[in-house]
Amino acid sequence: MGKVLVIGAGGVGTVALNKIAQHPEVFSDVMVASRTLSKCQGLADDVKRRTGTSIKTAAVDADDVQQLVRLFEEYKPDLVVNLALPYQDLTIMDACLECGVNYLDTANYEPRDEAHFEYSWQWAYKDRFEKAGLTAILGCGFDPGVSGVFTAYEAKHRFDEIQYLDIVDCNAGNHGMAFATNFNPEINIREITQKGKYYENGKWIETEPQEIHKPLTYPNIGPRESYLLYHEELESLVKNYPTIRRARFWMTFGQEYLTHLRVIQNIGMARIDEVEYNGMKIVPIQFLKAVLPNPKDLGQNYTGETSIGCRIRGMKDGRETTVYVYNNCSHHEAFLETGAQGVSYTTGVPAMIGAMMFIQGKWKRPGVWNVEEFDPDPFMEQLNKCGLPWHEIVDGDLEL
Repeated sequence: MGKVLVIGAGGVGTVALNKIAQHPEVFSDVMVASRTLSKCQGLADDVKRRTGTSIKTAAVDADDVQQLVRLFEEYKPDLVVNLALPYQDLTIMDACLECGVNYLDTANYEPRDEAHFEYSWQWAYKDRFEKAGLTAILGCGFDPGVSGVFTAYEAKHRFDEIQYLDIVDCNAGNHGMAFATNFNPEINIREITQKGKYYENGKWIETEPQEIHKPLTYPNIGPRESYLLYHEELESLVKNYPTIRRARFWMTFGQEYLTHLRVIQNIGMARIDEVEYNGMKIVPIQFLKAVLPNPKDLGQNYTGETSIGCRIRGMKDGRETTVYVYNNCSHHEAFLETGAQGVSYTTGVPAMIGAMMFIQGKWKRPGVWNVEEFDPDPFMEQLNKCGLPWHEIVDGDLEL
């Protein structure tokens, strides 16, 4: 059993804390902290109502290392689960090193002033965590996260050599809003509007945003137009599986969503640099975030489901084989269980399972690691038990 401190009280934090509270045999003590104490208290009250488990609360500015250090020294967690903004990964890792605390997150670091996704900043901490005897687990959501575990599981059980990897992410849900993002609008819009990138024959190939797209068929959903974009787990997966010849990431978007996104870009609301307004400096995309629907509030009327998985082609016993391993998640069922929609659910559940893997000693190794570098089997077992059951289609048509 162990003490866990969750930083972040948004949709993903809501799911992760509900799921952590369902496992008192693993997590002996839980705290949630964010910038706004009232948000943490409201979330703790909701978790207590749903599960009967009491959660401690605290206010902390995750941009401030010394505030984090004071909180860590006072609470003394075994593990910090970082569900805050990707901008704050490094300050939280610094505080963990200063206090001797282990670390887990769901998204890689990116600087505030540039839409740039790269693991190098966090991988640079590897020696320091190793020398301190601390474990840091990177990217333990769904994608990144389960996508890496899926790949590791298939590499272990079904392939001698993975050669082609396509991660496919479909949200076939409907929240009834004219325009809303399913997770933090600032991060979501930055991710989608940057140039695409994929890996082939040892090189990274860059594309224009949404330049490459095609319809793909998703289980229980059908065909959906899917767009190639860059996603961070591609960087770690091609490093850890050097036999991969090509790795790509695809995500579905509806035409109405893309039209809104185009307008937002064209009128300058996607800008991440400061502009002057009425004598004040504001960042347009941060102002936009303030007026868009809160992703945490989308769940109540959300219908449909997500479908996320890995389509893998490679060799086994001298024969080419394919596997499509995936999970479908109902927005409505996720909301009934946790009060959050399916996109938050598919990120929050794996974060809890990763924390469970660490507390149980199954994913515990000094240094900085991506999820595919640990044994996938116990994690895959918990996915089936904790609300994200997975399925395989062997030697089917990958469409890619």
